[in-house]
Amino acid sequence: MTKNLPKVSIITINFNGTAVTADLLRSLEKITYPSIEVIVVDNSNKELGHQLPIDFPWIKYIETGENLGFAGGNNRGIEAATGEYLFLLNNDTEVDPGFLEPLIARFETDPKIGVVCPKILYFDEPDTIQFAGFSPINPITGRGFSIGYLEKDKGQHDKAMPTSRAHGAAMLFSRKAFDKVGFMAVLFFLYYEEMDYCERFVRAGYSIWYEPASRIWHKESISTGKGSTLKTYYYSRNRLLYLRRNTFGPQRILMYLYYFSIAVPKNLLGYITKGDWEHLKAFWKGLIWNFSNSSKDIYDK
Repeated sequence: MTKNLPKVSIITINFNGTAVTADLLRSLEKITYPSIEVIVVDNSNKELGHQLPIDFPWIKYIETGENLGFAGGNNRGIEAATGEYLFLLNNDTEVDPGFLEPLIARFETDPKIGVVCPKILYFDEPDTIQFAGFSPINPITGRGFSIGYLEKDKGQHDKAMPTSRAHGAAMLFSRKAFDKVGFMAVLFFLYYEEMDYCERFVRAGYSIWYEPASRIWHKESISTGKGSTLKTYYYSRNRLLYLRRNTFGPQRILMYLYYFSIAVPKNLLGYITKGDWEHLKAFWKGLIWNFSNSSKDIYDK
């Protein structure tokens, strides 16, 4: 029976975090699913992961020579993948040994399922939920919320269900769906790219599912650091970029009205009140990026 299980290509990106990536690989060594390949894409510019293929000779190791970002790095991994399913998995995660079987089983229930994601818990507080599905994204504000966020896991989110998007830390999609949707949009570089990607799966006619029988634990924000100016810049830049790419018709007019009359002033005032000039500069720089890139440019992959 196990011989008939489809091959899953697990793709993870290492960025100056070899020890963290090694923890993930040790976690993957314990899984029960028999048909996988693990691809490590090394985007590092300081701490190269050359030791990884020595310590874990069973991985495919790809050194990019530059930081391609989350989207570009995953695309490179997808190019090398041979599985029937493709799983983008953050290097700052660790997995339950039986996490793959329920995800694959969920696909078998409906050919229109394109993406499935597990329950995500916090590594430092393993009984606390980070992600149990996601609410619909508001096309005007670009906001949604992670279901179960910061709740203690008492089984209250143990029902599988369709969700508006997957979590970028762990999203599994079929080769069939990928062939229709294509690669991630590299212009995002970091943050919001998985939201954009999920929108493209939905527009291609696929549904996205949350499968709580599968669990992983996430070490949040190890690569960029909590509250970093890099994170502020890309959140500012890519939130508006996401809305520009995925809001249409009259909703686009309402989106611009909301964004520039409420969202932008609120953020600017917050940084000014705190005297946080570095984050103010990063926020403003991210915002201005959108004015220097035309509508035609933002649809280039």
